[in-house]
Amino acid sequence: MIAFRHFALRRGSRLLLSDIDLVIQSGWRLGVIGRNGCGKSSLFAALQGQLESDAGELDMPGKLRLASVAQETPALPDLAIDYVMGGDEELAAALRDEADAQERGDIEAMARAHHRIEELHGYDARARAGRLMHGLGFAPETHERAVKEFSGGWRGRLNLARALMCPSDLLLLDEPTNHLDLDAVLWLEEWLRRYQGTLMIISHDREFLDGVITHTLHLNEGRAKLYTGNYSAFERLRAEQLRQQQISFEREQAERAHLQSFIDRFKAKASKAKQAQSRMKRLEKLAGTEAVRAERPFSFSFPKPDRVPDAMLQLGEVRAGYPLESGEGYSTVLDNVGFSIEAGERIGLLGPNGAGKSTLVKTLVGELEPLAGERKVHKDLKIGYFAQHTVESLRAGSSPLDHLQDRAPGVGNQVLRDFLGTWNFAGDRAFESVDGFSGGERARLALALIAWDKPNLLLLDEPTNHLDLEMREALADALADFDGALVLVSHDRHLLGMVCDSFWRVADTRVEPFDGDLDDYARWLRSRGSQAKKAEKSEAKPAAPVESPEERRRKAAAQRDQEKTSRSRVKKIEARVATIDAELGKLEAKLADPATYNGSTAELMKLGQQQADLRKEKETLEAEWLELYEQLEA
Repeated sequence: MIAFRHFALRRGSRLLLSDIDLVIQSGWRLGVIGRNGCGKSSLFAALQGQLESDAGELDMPGKLRLASVAQETPALPDLAIDYVMGGDEELAAALRDEADAQERGDIEAMARAHHRIEELHGYDARARAGRLMHGLGFAPETHERAVKEFSGGWRGRLNLARALMCPSDLLLLDEPTNHLDLDAVLWLEEWLRRYQGTLMIISHDREFLDGVITHTLHLNEGRAKLYTGNYSAFERLRAEQLRQQQISFEREQAERAHLQSFIDRFKAKASKAKQAQSRMKRLEKLAGTEAVRAERPFSFSFPKPDRVPDAMLQLGEVRAGYPLESGEGYSTVLDNVGFSIEAGERIGLLGPNGAGKSTLVKTLVGELEPLAGERKVHKDLKIGYFAQHTVESLRAGSSPLDHLQDRAPGVGNQVLRDFLGTWNFAGDRAFESVDGFSGGERARLALALIAWDKPNLLLLDEPTNHLDLEMREALADALADFDGALVLVSHDRHLLGMVCDSFWRVADTRVEPFDGDLDDYARWLRSRGSQAKKAEKSEAKPAAPVESPEERRRKAAAQRDQEKTSRSRVKKIEARVATIDAELGKLEAKLADPATYNGSTAELMKLGQQQADLRKEKETLEAEWLELYEQLEA
């Protein structure tokens, strides 16, 4: 149990958090949310002992094992898999002791180290580290590469794998999905749902939060409020609270009408039935949250294009790739690509990092010339292109107004300032240097500069990196209203699901339509993983000896008995899990009641321990149920 008592934090002269009274129970998976700058990362720093409170107390168990993701990775010569294994510091120390003892020839010390390694399950650590790396997208041949050979984004993944490798009671993750592709995000979501300790996550990915967290901590205007449930549950509760505070009826009704227009528009798209149903499901999650959406500090839009041609852009039998470092020849990333974009199309690109999504977008833009094949564009095509280098190319020392004046020479300053105001760069903000802007503010400015040109085709490669949840919602609304065509690369499933009508999968040098929505894609990934495991097991099995008819009959009878026992056990597990769910519901209701925290600490700890025990029992039973179910279905 972690307790904050009248806790306060400052950053310079600014009060970030004030008079926080909060108890975090063991086993909770807590999403920490709030606008950029509200104190989320500072709260994590306080938990790690990097910041002292300005008032009040932070009580944490003395022997709490804490794991978090390092922000930087030096250019180490260590092998990647050894670096990941080093996340378990106790095991790493035991392995060093074993190596030292072996070098000295100290048999007793070797035996002690060997015993300690066995206690820590150290002899399968390399396999565990390999599974973590595989789940986060590292190909097997990269496991033995030096850390210094990886780019910044991949080093970030190594740091995440290292944190997951560390045995912990409290795991702190600050934006863990940044630099991950959708495949890795879905894998991480599954891993975190199975995590046994207390988890605290800062994330701006609402679908990821919905899939992982059991509680939500909202930081707002220096205060912290705890909600039971995931992010969508928080939004509904927050909306109700804001309505009780008499949020403007007119603004709420306007937002309701806006959402209803989405629903009406997408219902009519019978040709995209699966995508329309997926969009409806996501819109249903937003129903009743109009007050929260109306509370957003800003919204923006992409201007209507002057013209949207029917056949906008086409790639025919294109081979795409890059020159080799030697200067002799090319490395092919995509081959035989046939891809066309028509007026009004809204395409989401799916696939793991490194498969070629960005290469395809660069080829569509024209930044990368095809190695073979043809790129055809309509004479009236006007592309708005967003990529990571778009943000990085903003000029140091220049203001938003300076950047826009470069795009629009001769246009009056007031017109430019009015436009920047619609993107939340109003007043003096238009004259501030971008040097002091956050990553989200820089990304917003880059999008504003793209919008000024009134493109009829948007090609967006990970536009949500550095954007907070409110900014992502505003971007989703703006893209949903955009009258042109769209190709989107993003690991944000909510954004993909709200704005894309069709999906293409990029993998194994191919670009092919994916028949389904994002839920279908997640199921497809899981089934592919299961099939791969079955194939591995099948390959590992030696050839079976020829069986006699009597042996086959005996085995069949034994299998029937085993299935009968397994089905009986499955029913018992389901009954017990239902009982546990009911008991957990009662406990969570007590723990959500503020009056509970006025009683004795011993009683509170007892409730928390009961909750943790029930959750652990449920997870154990669910794992057993899944194993039995897979055996019965095999």
